[in-house]
Amino acid sequence: MPEPFVKTTSRVIAIPRANIDTDQICPARFLKITDKANLADALFFDWRFTPDGQKRQPPSFIDEPHNAGRQILLVGDNFGAGSSREHAPWALRAWGIRAIVSTSFADIFKGNALKNALLPIVVSAERYAALTALLAANPDGEWSVNLEAQKVTLPNGETFPFEIDPFARTMILAGTDEVGYVLARLPAIEAWEAAHPARVDTARA
Repeated sequence: MPEPFVKTTSRVIAIPRANIDTDQICPARFLKITDKANLADALFFDWRFTPDGQKRQPPSFIDEPHNAGRQILLVGDNFGAGSSREHAPWALRAWGIRAIVSTSFADIFKGNALKNALLPIVVSAERYAALTALLAANPDGEWSVNLEAQKVTLPNGETFPFEIDPFARTMILAGTDEVGYVLARLPAIEAWEAAHPARVDTARA
């Protein structure tokens, strides 16, 4: 299960390209890997590595030294389009990304991201343009993403709210998933079942 996540403060990596699909995020040939921690190199693999597995020179954006340790992405519209694969958020998380800001996300990617404690933050086109300009003017400024407060704080002190599915928020803050959420409530479930006998005579069924 993912660890609890409340807040991150980080510099930002910008990828202005729209319609980045899941095969670009994590190519299909890595789908046999089941250890999430080993997927960091798979992230944007074809952008970062040559066909024989050597890092491209000059290095791809995400491998540039000044981007090391950055946990927030600012990306173009319709991020995560294409086929459904949980390996896409796995690879992003393995590299260290905790939040992604865009004008829209593919629905399946958004759901997979939330299940892996990766925050997809949707903003308006106007807000996106302002954030892009802010990042260009201050590329090393730190942004804070606070899940508990559901707000982003910018280097200039400005804040803006973001929406997130309430149940997903509860699970991410607690560091659990649907199974863990149910198991934590097992005593209450068993007490309810004991107080509400089956309405069907199972001996005759």
